[in-house]
Amino acid sequence: MNAQQKARLGGRAVSSFSTAVAPYHFSTIEQALNDALAAYGVNGLVIHADGNIHRFDSIDKPKGNRNGWYACPSLEVAVFGFWHTGEQHTVSLTGEHDPAAAAEARLAAQRAREQRDAERSAKQTKTAEQARRWWATAGAADPNHSYLAKKRLAPHGLRQRGSMLLVPLHVNGELVNLERIFPDGDKRPLAGGRVKGVASLIGILAGAERVLIAEGWATAAALHEATGAPVVVARNADNLETVARRLRQRLPDGVSITIAADDDRFTDNNPGVTKAQLAALAIGAKVLMPTFCKDCRKCTDFADVALCRQGVTV
Repeated sequence: MNAQQKARLGGRAVSSFSTAVAPYHFSTIEQALNDALAAYGVNGLVIHADGNIHRFDSIDKPKGNRNGWYACPSLEVAVFGFWHTGEQHTVSLTGEHDPAAAAEARLAAQRAREQRDAERSAKQTKTAEQARRWWATAGAADPNHSYLAKKRLAPHGLRQRGSMLLVPLHVNGELVNLERIFPDGDKRPLAGGRVKGVASLIGILAGAERVLIAEGWATAAALHEATGAPVVVARNADNLETVARRLRQRLPDGVSITIAADDDRFTDNNPGVTKAQLAALAIGAKVLMPTFCKDCRKCTDFADVALCRQGVTV
């Protein structure tokens, strides 16, 4: 949502969990809700004031995202919000301080959260079942797969389905999803599956004195080949802290953990380093940073550095 869209609400609903009070010239809650949604760039909805939860696309996400929702618990009150931002707004025909309208809005929002959680849980369960089927029937990864050849890495236990490499993603030891690596290097988890807090492992944890945590699979594989230490794959920077906390709880106190950061030096706020530092601070770990060749303007992680030192263009 841009500043202009926020401004269109005229201060009625500019932050999460605020109340948007509809102007009194609207005669129906449908009209009032349509006006409020238009301020967020959402237009053309046919509003159903039936008390049920209805989903719609948020304009800042790809088509079909259905991250927006609304409900009209009565003919005087509507509630809408966006799952990916957590914001929630109320539209009322009865005035800003109507306690009945506020109570209806809270109940509608709670029902929306419960319905969304149930839908997400069911989808994650179905996707986890699919991941286990695919993993069980997949063969060992071809060492000459184009992605592995480009990265000059061994498969390290990956499996392959057609042209896709499969990276197992676990939570508390349970396989819940797969990351698919395509020949062109594109990486995507199975749709609808769990992605928050998932992790994979290269190497063996048992008996290790030191464990590394990295973002991507290729970075983790390069680190494992260089150090021999087991490396946990957190998949992205946002997962580093969650994965680090779980790993610290699982491992004996004498086992050290090091966060191997991606240096997103060409990205605003350098999320690779920032998130790695936060994860390290959360568990009292050290941060390991890649060292780049002089005047290097391409490398950002340990996998890049490994290739660069072999004379391979990243």
